Amino acid sequence: MAALKIKKGATSHSAYNLRPNFSDVVEKHTLAVLVENEPGALARVIGLFSGRGYNIDSLTVAEVDHTGHLSRITIVTSGTPQVIEQIKAQVGRIVPVHEVHDLTVEGPSVERELAIFKVVGKGDHRVEALRLADIFRANVVDSTLESFVFEITGAPDKIDAFAELMRPLGLADVARTGVAALARGV
Repeated sequence: MAALKIKKGATSHSAYNLRPNFSDVVEKHTLAVLVENEPGALARVIGLFSGRGYNIDSLTVAEVDHTGHLSRITIVTSGTPQVIEQIKAQVGRIVPVHEVHDLTVEGPSVERELAIFKVVGKGDHRVEALRLADIFRANVVDSTLESFVFEITGAPDKIDAFAELMRPLGLADVARTGVAALARGV
């Protein structure tokens, strides 16, 4: 008997779905993880990422409930939808983890980041740096005759745009906090 020569997804006459049900599109997701505020809890969550080769684009952690001893870890990571689902499932199984929320798919959320930029320059570059800082609503937190230190908060895209504009004006150093995010609404 001859083998069937059917190309994957090529026929509409098959009773079986021959198309792959996975996507190879890499997406960026923001995960909010509520954990016990105890020694080693952050290490266990981050160890899962490093042990399985997942990348972390941004990481913030702070205690959010002192009486309940809970901390919130906000992780921005990227991967295919299947990888993201696997990350959420594996993080949810770690012992000190109470909740895992994917803010990217659960609905609208607010993401903010704080950054500090040192810009070194003289003359027209200083004037242009101050003008751009005003447009981006960045605050001057330190000033010398040769440099400024700007503080800016906003969405990560805004921080990236400000950095790109400051680069030709003498951007010398950058410090970023990472993304802090909350779901919108109730």
